[in-house]
Amino acid sequence: MTNYFNEMYDAGKVREPYARLEGWTKDMPAELRQMKQAEAEALFRRIGITFAVYGEGGDPDRLIPFDMFPRVFTQLEWRRLERGIKQRARALNAFLLDVYGRGEIVRAGKIPAKLVYQNEAFERAVTGFTPPRGIYSHIVGIDLVRTGPDDFYVLEDNCRTPSGVSYMLENREIMMRMFPQIFRENRIEPVDGYADALRRTLASVAPAKCDREPTIAILTPGHFNSAYYEHSFLADLMGVELVEGADLFVEGGFVWMRTTEGPKKLDVIYRRIDDAFLDPLCFRPDSMLGVPGLMDVYRSGGVSICSAPGAGVADDKAVYTFVPEMVRFYLGEEPILQNVPTWQCAKADECKYVLENLGDLVVKEVHGSGGYGMLVGPKSTKEQIETFRAKITEDPDNYIAQPTLALSTTPTFVEEGIAPRHVDLRPYCLVGEKIELVPGGLTRVALTEGSLVVNSSQGGGVKDTWVLAE
Repeated sequence: MTNYFNEMYDAGKVREPYARLEGWTKDMPAELRQMKQAEAEALFRRIGITFAVYGEGGDPDRLIPFDMFPRVFTQLEWRRLERGIKQRARALNAFLLDVYGRGEIVRAGKIPAKLVYQNEAFERAVTGFTPPRGIYSHIVGIDLVRTGPDDFYVLEDNCRTPSGVSYMLENREIMMRMFPQIFRENRIEPVDGYADALRRTLASVAPAKCDREPTIAILTPGHFNSAYYEHSFLADLMGVELVEGADLFVEGGFVWMRTTEGPKKLDVIYRRIDDAFLDPLCFRPDSMLGVPGLMDVYRSGGVSICSAPGAGVADDKAVYTFVPEMVRFYLGEEPILQNVPTWQCAKADECKYVLENLGDLVVKEVHGSGGYGMLVGPKSTKEQIETFRAKITEDPDNYIAQPTLALSTTPTFVEEGIAPRHVDLRPYCLVGEKIELVPGGLTRVALTEGSLVVNSSQGGGVKDTWVLAE
């Protein structure tokens, strides 16, 4: 049987970060807990916090399960994570600037050219272009897992449009509303500065031709998108417009926003749509979501796009294996946060090992996301394993594999009371004039007993994440 690190209990004793929560849970009668849980669900529903699951029939909009038991980090734990996250964000951006420029890391033989330049996320349309401040990925969501008191690993990097920050903010809001007393008793670092920090970051990368306070907007695919709630939520918090492609047009070397008072020049676009749909004149010609001519304006310095087109080549799961090398190559430092050991099926010897050990490994599609397109070997049937074996054999370049990590657990409210469930963490690192992240992040929890898959689309839930102040 695998021993999992329990973040609250160590050898039967409560660990320091959770010291004040043991009494809180013991003193909470089951009826009160059920009432509070129902209250939290009602608040989520009233506010409209849903995510979409397609292809399963019924109403695609689901309420994300919220667990009231917070996850807690000490200030010391957080400071180490913060240093590692900022280091990684700097290295990823240096890599992007390099591969769309001189490609020094490829020339030095540190990463295979094929992995970069034949990657489907590599956008030739921005080759040779330097975005404002040399930054490609402005919001980096780094998924972390914990396996011991001091052992943290990066599971993957999200350099394009990482979602979930609205849950981080709303989880805190709801916890403070339901349990004000516990916030009076614990000194918890606030996360509500995120929207101001995001706006600051976006404004700091205004384009060369912007000679005034930049006008910012969030570009959304529309209300059918699974993360639409978050798009509108962030626009409200930042006090910026939420726009769709049809609301924008290009004229005279600038992007303009249609308003009731006439056209208004737009300087910074926080885009929440994929590269392929941004501009039908440059990418997919059938896109109805983008803005014709947008890329010409971008390349001529008339508008900034955050995160930049082409940033996705840095969060490819095969490129991920080289991020520690990027830290050494660009920053001259040793990585503070470690990668999970990874086998690349594109390499014949590593593919052979993966195929021989499928029952013990986690296999992922290189471009997969949301918990889809993956195999968790120890939790899979023989049939599922054989199906994946055929897929890997047919297209080995499309897969990587990792060991099944002993993810840490935190206490979670379940039907019978409180039980340990596996968790991960996604902090949101903002990269602009400076690098900022609020103390906390989105903790995702696998609500099914024994499950290691935390994605909401796969039945996972969310928790409030506390960083204790000194």
